[in-house]
Formats: sequence, C-alpha cells, structure tokens
Amino acid sequence: VQLVESGGGLVQPGGSLRLSCAASGFTLDDYAIGWFRQAPGKEREGVSCISSSDGSTYYADSVKGRFTISRDNAENTVYLQMNSLKPEDTAVYYCAAALILSLVGDEYDYWGQGTQVTVSS
Repeated sequence: VQLVESGGGLVQPGGSLRLSCAASGFTLDDYAIGWFRQAPGKEREGVSCISSSDGSTYYADSVKGRFTISRDNAENTVYLQMNSLKPEDTAVYYCAAALILSLVGDEYDYWGQGTQVTVSS
C-alpha cells in the first residue's frame, strides 16, 4: 500500500500548482482522501478531503475558494488544484487515505511521503 505525492515546487505569490496523489497496492475509490500540510514549527493542518462515494468535499477556511480537490478513480489519483497561492501556503503537503471523510489527521490510515510547496517571490 503506497501513496505518492507529486507536483510540488517553487511558485510566486498568486501562482498555481496542481498536486497529485497516486495510489498503488490498493484502490483509491474505496477510501476518502485528504490533503494535509505542515509548515516548519507549525502543527499539521487538514487542507481538504474528498469522499469515496458521492464526491463530497471539505476545505479548511484558509484555502476555501482557492483550492479544489478532485479524484480520477480510473487513474487511481486524487488532485489538489491550488490557485492564488500565498506565502503562508508554504509547507510540505501530504495526501492520506481513510475509511471516513474527515479533516482530522488521526482518522487517516495511510500516508504519502509529502511534497514541498514553496510560495515566494
């Protein structure tokens, strides 16, 4: 069972990035998928999640209106489109899989290794 994030990088404020979370060893559509982030010296924060069944989504207030989560079950991949990026979005971003839809990291069973997102001019 493995989750692999990709798509991070350095972007200027106001720019966009799309993160991908690819699964191997299991079928993503059996799980809710969440995106989390952790900046240096800060606690891990739930950013967004998407259900396994009806496509319900939730977003942290800090990213609402700027980030969009989506899933492509045929590709066994979940995406996080991040627009209007701000310096405070700088963090390591992780995807995770859980049997319930939640923005609480402790609910998640499987985690990727993370991808760095840096927003700076």
